[in-house]
Amino acid sequence: MLKFSRHIREIMFLFMVALVVVPTSLQGQARPSPKTAHVPIPRIAPRPQDVATMDGIISAFYDVVSGPAGQPRQWSRDSTLYVPGVLFISTDVGKDGKPYHQIMSHQQFVDKYNASVVSQGFYEQEIHRVTTRYGTIAHVMSTYVMRRTANGPLIGRGVNSLELFYDKGRWWIVCDLWDEERPGNPLPKELLP
Repeated sequence: MLKFSRHIREIMFLFMVALVVVPTSLQGQARPSPKTAHVPIPRIAPRPQDVATMDGIISAFYDVVSGPAGQPRQWSRDSTLYVPGVLFISTDVGKDGKPYHQIMSHQQFVDKYNASVVSQGFYEQEIHRVTTRYGTIAHVMSTYVMRRTANGPLIGRGVNSLELFYDKGRWWIVCDLWDEERPGNPLPKELLP
């Protein structure tokens, strides 16, 4: 029988509360995003190595968004990693000190971030992972670092809270909720290598 630490149980409980509360009661508090250019995302079949294992899907999740300045990102490949209706939820704290979030579809996520990651270069790399799995579902706390070039200085760190589901012989990402390290919000030792 698996024994989960109190910390893991608390994280899972808070995430489940967020899935229920955020879309219903807080949605009106999300900050509007500026106009962004629409990025076409042609449909393609998933790569078997991307979705056959949990390691494969998380590796692909980071690989598709990473690359040097001027290189188009692999948004079609990225779209194969998610269930229809996947949610991307970014969180932060405004200059007024109040937390806020933005809920996005895959298309909205791509439209919002494509221009900056392509023009400036962007590399996101997982450095640690805490996984809790039960049957066909898994919760992954994936700690990452960000850089503008492959081996450049760090520009930030954070945690992707990923919900995964195994169905039809493959893994799917259901939700990505993330937060970044900032003053007053350091990464806890449990989520560091």
